[in-house]
Amino acid sequence: MAISLKSHETQGVSIIVANGRLTLGAETNDLREAVKQLLEAGRTRIVLDLDKLDYIDSSGLGTLVGLHTTAASKGAHIKLTRVHGHLQELLVITKLLTVFDIYDDEAAAVASFPASVKA
Repeated sequence: MAISLKSHETQGVSIIVANGRLTLGAETNDLREAVKQLLEAGRTRIVLDLDKLDYIDSSGLGTLVGLHTTAASKGAHIKLTRVHGHLQELLVITKLLTVFDIYDDEAAAVASFPASVKA
């Protein structure tokens, strides 16, 4: 199954919900484009909800790292929520758990942004 992305906003935080597989090709491009559009719109608080992400390959993992770096260079923050299974194992093995801010659910991720940070 290709990736499906849905987005919404909660308390000034942009949420992207990923469903499917994040692999080399259209899937990684779709996620990059979704985040790029938010950054271009001046959104600085972004949460990626990965609960329904069935599979991620090295390109998908690289995309997450690239998005994190790109967002940081623009003064934005990307946080991950509901990371489990294969993705959680990859983040542990690659020690990327220290790079990403990861939360158990959307509410915790949204609450982690300081109120003073501009949306």
